[in-house]
Amino acid sequence: MRSISYRDALREGLDEELAHDDNVFIMGEEVAEYNGAYKITQGLWDKWGDKRVVDAPISEGGFIGMGIGASMLGLRPVMELMFFSFAYVAFDQMMNNAATCRYMSGGLLNCPIVVRGPANGGTNVGATHSHTPENIFANMPGLKVVSPATAYDAKGLIKSAIRDNDPVYFMESTVLYGQEWDVPENSELPGGELIIPLGKADIKKEGTDISLIAHGRAVITCLEAAKVLQDEHGINAEVVDLRSIRPLDEETIMASVRKTHKAIYVEENKPFCGVGAQISSMIMEQCFDDLDAPVLRITSMDAPAIYSPPLEKIQLPDVDDVIKRVKEIC
Repeated sequence: MRSISYRDALREGLDEELAHDDNVFIMGEEVAEYNGAYKITQGLWDKWGDKRVVDAPISEGGFIGMGIGASMLGLRPVMELMFFSFAYVAFDQMMNNAATCRYMSGGLLNCPIVVRGPANGGTNVGATHSHTPENIFANMPGLKVVSPATAYDAKGLIKSAIRDNDPVYFMESTVLYGQEWDVPENSELPGGELIIPLGKADIKKEGTDISLIAHGRAVITCLEAAKVLQDEHGINAEVVDLRSIRPLDEETIMASVRKTHKAIYVEENKPFCGVGAQISSMIMEQCFDDLDAPVLRITSMDAPAIYSPPLEKIQLPDVDDVIKRVKEIC
């Protein structure tokens, strides 16, 4: 099986969906002639032209609003944000309009828009760019939030997101863009294409002693920590990747916790009102009698993203943090 980067997997998924449906188009800052700020859309403007890959001005409230309107009329826009923190400029459009469109129209209007881009720290771009707002958007009924951790998941989930009839906010990590994973060719797949349904978690590593639950880049941190825990400490950790934050696969999470009897949620989100707070509460409510220890959380430091490279590294959860907390309860 071939190995390709997270960046290339996203591009493949976008390219395939442009071919699959004439209503799909891509819009964002520098996505066309410049090939994308992160080269996700490299070559797509040359292949598909001005009407399918469209450069937008630096006006997120404007072009996201236009995309939402286009989606209500039957198109399937994929909007790229250079940083997901720029979504705040379009907050009313994304939260108040896209999320409530179907409900307020009594089911007469859909809003099949995808808004995608990096939502992470760790690249030393400061407090106004290094945001992880997946918990904010997941709080709003009517929205779907996806955070893939691997190239395989990135491709399969972006295709499902584009075909979904609800707004899907697709949060990536610039740190992962250049990393490679095994992704099969379409010809190797039974259905001829890679589709991963939204709302289905994945067990990235089977284990028996503790459940490490995570989303996004924190999944990779958990996998690295799990290897050290197994090799050096004899602790067999299970790694559960949410993949989709909303809809959420509660069944897979709870089954893992009932098997291992211990759980830690790991995320690069801030701790207060974070995704891990929600998952921890659900585990305590549904699996209390199965737990042999309190549910723990490992998060980013509760402070604005630090610009200094060595200090930002300390601010984010790492492998040593996971190992230390696991050893405390195993």
